[in-house]
Amino acid sequence: MALTRIGLAGLAVMGQNLALNIAEKGFPISVYNRTTSKVDETVQRAKVEGNLPVYGFHDPASFVSSIQKPRVVIMLVKAGAPVDQTIATLAAHLEQGDCIIDGGNEWYENTERREKAMEEHGLLYLGMGVSGGEEGARNGPSLMPGGSFEAYKYIEDILLKVAAQVPDSGPCVTYIGKGGSGNFVKMVHNGIEYGDMQLIAEAYDVLKSVGKLTNSELQQVFSEWNKGELLSFLIEITADIFGIKDEQGEGYLVDKVLDKTGMKGTGKWTVQQAAELSVAAPTIEASLDSRFLSGLKDERVEASKIFQGDYSTGLPVDKAQLIEDVRQALYASKICSYAQGMNIIKAKSSEKGWGLNLGELARIWKGGCIIRAIFLDRIKKAYDRNPNLANLLVDPEFAQEIMDRQAAWRRVVCLAINNGVSTPGMSASLAYFDSYRRDRLPANLVQAQRDYFGAHTYERVDMSGSYHTEWFKIARNSKI
Repeated sequence: MALTRIGLAGLAVMGQNLALNIAEKGFPISVYNRTTSKVDETVQRAKVEGNLPVYGFHDPASFVSSIQKPRVVIMLVKAGAPVDQTIATLAAHLEQGDCIIDGGNEWYENTERREKAMEEHGLLYLGMGVSGGEEGARNGPSLMPGGSFEAYKYIEDILLKVAAQVPDSGPCVTYIGKGGSGNFVKMVHNGIEYGDMQLIAEAYDVLKSVGKLTNSELQQVFSEWNKGELLSFLIEITADIFGIKDEQGEGYLVDKVLDKTGMKGTGKWTVQQAAELSVAAPTIEASLDSRFLSGLKDERVEASKIFQGDYSTGLPVDKAQLIEDVRQALYASKICSYAQGMNIIKAKSSEKGWGLNLGELARIWKGGCIIRAIFLDRIKKAYDRNPNLANLLVDPEFAQEIMDRQAAWRRVVCLAINNGVSTPGMSASLAYFDSYRRDRLPANLVQAQRDYFGAHTYERVDMSGSYHTEWFKIARNSKI
């Protein structure tokens, strides 16, 4: 057989689907997996799905030798040690100038370590975020490659065709930047995704618990929302979920799903990085805390017995008004979540000298990925207008939208609090906005306390310099 254009190692569902996508776009591809049955399964799928040019290999040597030079191999294996093991297996057969691409959700510093190690052996390395889940991998994901620019140019023609295609803005892929920037951007993308999902869940909770909407009504509401400014993949699938009946019993499936949210770590990494960079990200943090609390199912069941009672106000609710208020509150909160994510990326880019283009990131997230939304086009335009935008909240268009929606936002949060319904994401977003918009915060008192007990000094608003006051002595003398 003729040599293939590219190789892919790691044939779980994401790997299989990406391989089939690449082959479908006209690029012959070699595939390899340590468990050889996965290789045969992928080749069989390729035949069934259109006799696609997918060629399977059961050993790494023949796999690597089947690829044209300079060889490019994409890995899609579990992050951590399995990546290092796969690299070792492949590198034994690769030659100088060949390239390895890690398409998993990897910690960005691991990517930078591996890039340096590969460079010592004359190999190129890319860390590429892939978003869109199984469906995106097969039909067009959002791709975030970072690392060796030379390596990116090897496969740019493939990625431009394999990525999701958005009519008004092109393929959802771009060279992100040096080092681990591709993995870092994908990590924050997932953190934003955590925030988005939490905010939608809170909108659902308020509408159901306070507004008493049925699943049928919820499906209708979310379907309607998906026709306007909230149009997005997550709103679309939420509407779908509310309409699916339980095939194994009566009622709707969503009501039978255990209220315990899983996670794989990227949300936690995002929050840790926000803390390391001193970037406020309360919406994303609230979404992570909510997942932690959801995991305490047994404890919550016991606590519900201790804190029994009717927490509702019992006051009548205007459903139509509530639905509109929640829509506005969700949109305003969403702006805050994205602003926080973009600020994390901006801070890391500054620290590492990556020179990331935030508007371009918004563009490649418009299709293929989990957070794809019409809203992202507005974010791209905001950064196009001002690439040095301090915060998405102060873009003139977004600022006006938040001002127009803040009354509804406050009504929803207050209504939820008064009815004992937790809205940590919406509440954190509102607190973020209220803190950011104020020219003076009570931080003066906190700094005075720090100086009182730890002599940490303080600055003054009326004169320059650092000052320390003997607060304790003055307070003690005043009490004599």
